[in-house]
Amino acid sequence: MKCINKIISVLLCVIMCLSIVGCKSETDSVATYKMFDTSSVYGITHNGASSNLELFAKDLCVAGTDDLGTSAVHSEVAGAAGAFNLNEQTVVYAQKLHEKMYPASTTKIMTAYIACLYGDLDEFYTVSANATKQASDSSVINLKEGDVISLRDLLYGLMLRSGNDAAIAIAEGMCGDVDTFVAKMNETAKSLGATNTNFVTPNGLHDENHYTTVYDMYLILNAAMKNETFYTIFTASNYTASYTSGGATKTAEWNTTNQYTTGKITTPSGFTIIGGKTGTTGAAGYCLVLLSENEEHEKIISIVFNADCRSNLYLLMNEILSNYCS
Repeated sequence: MKCINKIISVLLCVIMCLSIVGCKSETDSVATYKMFDTSSVYGITHNGASSNLELFAKDLCVAGTDDLGTSAVHSEVAGAAGAFNLNEQTVVYAQKLHEKMYPASTTKIMTAYIACLYGDLDEFYTVSANATKQASDSSVINLKEGDVISLRDLLYGLMLRSGNDAAIAIAEGMCGDVDTFVAKMNETAKSLGATNTNFVTPNGLHDENHYTTVYDMYLILNAAMKNETFYTIFTASNYTASYTSGGATKTAEWNTTNQYTTGKITTPSGFTIIGGKTGTTGAAGYCLVLLSENEEHEKIISIVFNADCRSNLYLLMNEILSNYCS
């Protein structure tokens, strides 16, 4: 009798497991985006986990949980990093790809993407007092309360000058308040498979609950750069804005903070820097999300998070590009 009961229990467990696998809820499409390649073999596009996963990942670099290539570079200078060959759809460098990191102003990649997806770049917004309330050491484009400025100009100020005030003005102008805009950021992140990401602000100023991973940031930029408007802004090196301030026309010149583009850092031989976004806070360290092209005309997304200083940020990025992306 005990034997029969045991067999019945096992059968019931099997039936329950099958029923769980067979049922699809509204959140299943998000759940299947956990694309860790458990074979620990990098460069595999399809890991065979499920047909849904394969369909989602067919144009993506699928990453495992193991590090790759860290012993050949100064990996100790940063908390996490990764490099992704978009043409080959392979992960070519991996350092704690799925570990929680603070993104600082690289958050603005998602902010800009949301604005390009849902906003009218020719629409004008009136800057609120809230948008101008930034710390004295905050990166800003020096907006004043009552300024009237287009979404287009705000986006260039956001991505080139890394304006924290521009980020708030964009969020309020598009959605009425920051929280609603941030909810759209998180919703979009999840839809892209960035399930280890949570945004709290549109500018990336530090918050314990504002985080992402190297792999999630790759997913976000990989999707964003397919948007023509975003790509144009992301790859710009300078821009002249014209807006109304105090009832008069004001012009402003903004240049990128990417030191490869400014020439302060020498680009590794054989590479062309296409675009990038920097970010720095005390908790996040020095961060850079970069898009480049090698001599084979293969596009590379490379990311370094939480470097201990700016020089080491570019040192590690150079080593990753030279050793694994050429």
